[in-house]
Amino acid sequence: MHPPSVRPAGELFNELVEIMARLRAPNGCPWDLEQSFDTIKPYTLEETYEVLDAIERRDWPNLAEELGDFMLQAVFYAQMADEAGHFRIEDALRHIVQKLIRRHPHVFGTGDAKTSDDVLRKWNDIKDEEKKDKPPQLILDGVPRALPALMEAAQISAKAARTGFDWPDVDGALEKVAEEAGELARARESASKDEIESELGDLLFTLVNVARFLKVDPEQALRKTNARFRKRFGHIETSLASEGRRFSDATLEQMEALWQQAKGLE
Repeated sequence: MHPPSVRPAGELFNELVEIMARLRAPNGCPWDLEQSFDTIKPYTLEETYEVLDAIERRDWPNLAEELGDFMLQAVFYAQMADEAGHFRIEDALRHIVQKLIRRHPHVFGTGDAKTSDDVLRKWNDIKDEEKKDKPPQLILDGVPRALPALMEAAQISAKAARTGFDWPDVDGALEKVAEEAGELARARESASKDEIESELGDLLFTLVNVARFLKVDPEQALRKTNARFRKRFGHIETSLASEGRRFSDATLEQMEALWQQAKGLE
């Protein structure tokens, strides 16, 4: 059980907004005053990954702290936008409240959605309807180029698939993986570094599509693999150290045996 909140969430959020305004005031914090939208962007990305890390470690107290840091990013951007006369934090909150209500007619209206697939289908239909009043743009223009590459690939492949430009099933995507792997192997033999990079990119993009068919988030799948690798590699290192050895003192076969031991311990 979590402890009861001492103060209402709305009251604490208002205090956060007021603190941010105070920090950006003429007599506020010199560092905060120097920041801009562009200088804060790297912190936003960092805080996003710290939230994900806390979730993966199931560290709930740390997640509460990281979510606070994450919310600060939104408040920081809104304060700078307010100062420039673009919009206020109330506008951002109004937009998301209206959007959630509008895109959940099965909850707040008379719509009907019995499964999560029904919800996603309705969500995308409503998004398409909303875009009719906006200037026309290409289908993939809505996917930011600034996203991490795996996330960008996942989003643009999903958008392309909704037009019908897709394999009929995951088997078609897997066959394409084999085809791209073959092209990469051939590029290694005769092509330039640029061509090898291109073929490797094609292979990675196709794997992202396989993940989409299997309903797996490729970004999270890779992050979890990274975490497993860290743990197993750390086991090799600590095991060698306990014997007074370093990596240079061990053969590949010995390191592989320790790797398998680490897998067994999991």
